[in-house]
Order: sequence, then C-alpha cells, then structure tokens
Amino acid sequence: MSDEALIIRREGNLAWIGFNRPESRNAMTWEMYDALEDCCDTLAEDDDVVAVVLHGVGGEAFVAGTDITQFKDFDTPEDAIGYERRIDRVVGKLEVFPKPTIAMIEGACVGGGAALALVCDFRYCTPTMKFGVPIAKTLGNTLSMTNVSRLVDMIGVARTKEALMMAKLFNAEEAYRIGLVNEVFEADAIVDEVAGIAATFGRRAPLTVQASKALVGRVLAERRADPEAGDDWVTTCYMSRDFKAAVNKFVNKTPFEWTGE
Repeated sequence: MSDEALIIRREGNLAWIGFNRPESRNAMTWEMYDALEDCCDTLAEDDDVVAVVLHGVGGEAFVAGTDITQFKDFDTPEDAIGYERRIDRVVGKLEVFPKPTIAMIEGACVGGGAALALVCDFRYCTPTMKFGVPIAKTLGNTLSMTNVSRLVDMIGVARTKEALMMAKLFNAEEAYRIGLVNEVFEADAIVDEVAGIAATFGRRAPLTVQASKALVGRVLAERRADPEAGDDWVTTCYMSRDFKAAVNKFVNKTPFEWTGE
C-alpha cells in the first residue's frame, strides 16, 4: 500500500510508514493525515504485524509540521478548531494504536511532526535531530489542549514553556538527556538498529505488551484536561492578524512584524 506522499512497506512482521515529501521536508498535507489514519486502522487489524516504524524520507526531516500553504484559506473560528480537532483525531489514533510504534527521527521533527513522534511508544534519532514546536517565531498559532498536555507529560512544565514560549528546538544530545528520545544512533546505523529493536517485539508476550501500552495510556488520559478547554486560545491565535501575516509571509514571501493582534 503506497501513494505519492505516504509509503507503507512490509519487512517480515514489521511495517514501515514513510512520510515522502522530502522537497518540503515531509510537511504533512490533509491527504497525508487521512492516509495515516487509514493506515493505522488497517495495520491494527493485521495480526502478522508486531510493530510499526514511522520515518521521514530523504534523511533531512521526520516531519516538518503541517504544510503551511493549507492555512491560507482559514477565515473562521471553525476552521481553526476543526484543524486542531483533526490533528487530535489522527494523533490520538496513533497514540492508542494497539501495537508498539517507533519514531525513527532524522533531522527536523517539528510542529505536527513533533506531535506524531510524541505519541509513538519509542523514539530513536540521529545526531542531526531538531525537535520542537517553534510556532512562537514562525506562525503565531497554538497547540490544542491535548497536545500541550502530551508535551508536558513527556518533558515537564519548564521545558514545555521553553519549547512553546521561547520556540526552543532540542538537539539530539539534550533530547536524550531529558528522556525525549530513547537513544541516539549514527545516520548509517539507525535503520538497522531500529529494525532490530522493532523485531524484538516478535519475541515478547503480545498481551503483556498491549496491556502495558493501554494501561499507561489510561493513566495519561486521566490527567488530561477537556480538549475544549483550549478552544478560546486556538480561536484567538488562528484568527489573529499575526497568524494571517505569518502565513502570507510563507506563501508570498512578504515581510511582517508581530503586533499581538
């Protein structure tokens, strides 16, 4: 199963999902989000698959967020809230996927890519990784309440504020030190290393693996706020002049300065 922007391949009992827009650093289109959601449904029912690896194609990025050109027609609060709900739905489906998931990260892993990597069970990267959500200096939008919660769960309050308020990007060494990634591998070794790690799940008790993932997920879900609790700020940021100007800068290369409006 494959298409132009999302590639799914099987190697024995492993499934590999490749984000395949290297010319755009694998920025996600609506079609790619839909395809990923469908892929999760299909692989969840495939009893021969013991683990899934997600990766970017090209070696320079895992996923560099959502394709910004898709924001140029956002005009109403419903556009903003609908987008964040869509991301929550797709990312949430990956989060509760019943089999082990691994993010193999090379290069940029930002915005929507960071959200996807955060919900994988394990993250392995190369030394070139840059991880974060730099929207405070790029678009001026905001994450959903659920994705803020995920970031806090993973790296804590102080570092979440660094990521969101200061637009900090974490490098591989720091990400390993704070527990954001499980291990750092050299670029020429990471595919074999990750394939070997993924293959170990074929030798683990399937019900124990599934139960452990599900129970950890229930603990996290109990600690999270209602998804609608952040809708006021989603609307404020996406409907702002700043957001529209930032998108216009990306699409039409027009200069602008932040105004707070």
